Amino acid sequence: MEDFNSWKDLLNPEFYIKMGGFWLILFIVFAETGLFVGFFLPGDSLLFVSGIYAVEIIKETFGSTGSDFLDTTLLASGVALAAIIGNEVGYYFGRKAGPALYKRPDSMLFKKKYLYQAHDFFEKHGALAIIMARFLPVVRTFTPIVAGIVKMDKKEFLRDNIIGAVLWSFILIFAGHYLDKLFMEQFGINLKEKLEYIIIVIVLVTTLPVIFKFVFGKKEDLSKKYEDQDFE
Repeated sequence: MEDFNSWKDLLNPEFYIKMGGFWLILFIVFAETGLFVGFFLPGDSLLFVSGIYAVEIIKETFGSTGSDFLDTTLLASGVALAAIIGNEVGYYFGRKAGPALYKRPDSMLFKKKYLYQAHDFFEKHGALAIIMARFLPVVRTFTPIVAGIVKMDKKEFLRDNIIGAVLWSFILIFAGHYLDKLFMEQFGINLKEKLEYIIIVIVLVTTLPVIFKFVFGKKEDLSKKYEDQDFE
């Protein structure tokens, strides 16, 4: 069991893997969209690093299948399922109670601007936003809520939700697992010893689109854009 030493541990994917393994990983993935408070937790980096530890995670939880591929597939499938369920919870919350969020004051865990950004993203990209949002931190937390608020067709949302969750989980987890093997076999580099650099790279890659839009994009007061809109 990994000990909690500082708040920096909350941003370290390896901490969650060693502290709670398979089930904690699934809970964090679910919480990011199902509980709407996980946007500050590691998402993409958690999946990538989980891929590096895939065999150990499955072995400790269920016992090894004897195949790296099957172990990694089991982990990716579990993560995909948690992601699908989390998005469905977010969607139904949006349909039932989402409009009230636009009147809710900001707090430490909830920022209305994230909801506005997700709404704007959804408006621009339509149904494809459900798939694309999986790969964008913060946006993926609020996009399913917005989909529920605008009453996106349930079957279409489920379809796009499944596609996005499967692509997100399998791409990142398999990339982590097989890149680790490639670097070890070809270059003698153990990625487990370079996790800090890997996390920094993943965070930069996944947040660059958001940063680019913030710095170079057209400035728009989204609160004024949606303040008079009726989401009932």
